[in-house]
Amino acid sequence: MMNMLLDVRNLKMYYRTRRGHVKAVDGVNFSLNRGKALGLVGESGCGKTSIGITLLRILPTNAEVIEGSALFDGTDILKIGEEEMRKYRWKRISMIFQGAMNALNPVHKVGDQIIEAIITHEGISKEEARERVARLFELVGLNPDRMDNYPHEYSGGMRQRAIIAMALACNPDLIIADEPTTALDVIVQDKILREMRRIQRETETAMIYISHDISVIAETCDEIAVMYAGKIVERGPIERVFENPLHPYTKALMSAFPSVKGEKRRLETIPGEPPNLLHPPEGCRFHPRCPYAKPLCSEVEPLEEEFGNGRFASCHFAGEW
Repeated sequence: MMNMLLDVRNLKMYYRTRRGHVKAVDGVNFSLNRGKALGLVGESGCGKTSIGITLLRILPTNAEVIEGSALFDGTDILKIGEEEMRKYRWKRISMIFQGAMNALNPVHKVGDQIIEAIITHEGISKEEARERVARLFELVGLNPDRMDNYPHEYSGGMRQRAIIAMALACNPDLIIADEPTTALDVIVQDKILREMRRIQRETETAMIYISHDISVIAETCDEIAVMYAGKIVERGPIERVFENPLHPYTKALMSAFPSVKGEKRRLETIPGEPPNLLHPPEGCRFHPRCPYAKPLCSEVEPLEEEFGNGRFASCHFAGEW
């Protein structure tokens, strides 16, 4: 597809430990078109952030890509050399890390930090970089006059906007946003998410939103990929998935968060705990917690199947329960 920007196939990334390999990302598939937003959602520890740092290739020393491919604009960025990868990192693919608003250097002016990043990666003059930062500040809803302020003179919401400006600094094709509004109050969080959605549409930048909150994904994304224990168990257009979830975990996750729209309903917890990824269960990894599990679920791992209209799920009894 000419419109496809990212196509990930059978991606496996494990962490080596003294006790064995942690199968953090274990055979995931997903794709993303230019200018679209994909929500990657799941409980803590399911491998969401690991996908992000794998795509940027900023893995810790004990991490290893076992197999799979990640075609970015037709190039497998998992196979190219480090020197070639530098042409992609931050310039074509950037990332907003969890808690990143606290990463601003407290002794340097906010504007100068973004200017330095632009000069480092694009080699333009300081004057040109400053002009770009002024435009970025306006884009993210900050007054350009605040470029000469220090981080402690910014509120939490303003610091997060500055981080978003930094992620946009080199005009990337893709931004990976890992819990971009963590530690912000609900009202500020909503404002930031609305701004990010507006910016994403105006700049036609593709985004991957990483979150444990499925309600956030519902408000900000075009498509959703639901992740559980290192695997993507369901993916597809956001409206269709919410109207009729095909995987029991998707349904359980939706029931665990309050609905922003519609009638009030009782929230339901998901029984049990996510599995240890050193020794994940046989068969479907969700079967120990699934209220619809049958003997087959604990014996045979379900393969991902296509259900039409861009929908995929990995469940022996998808949509039948």
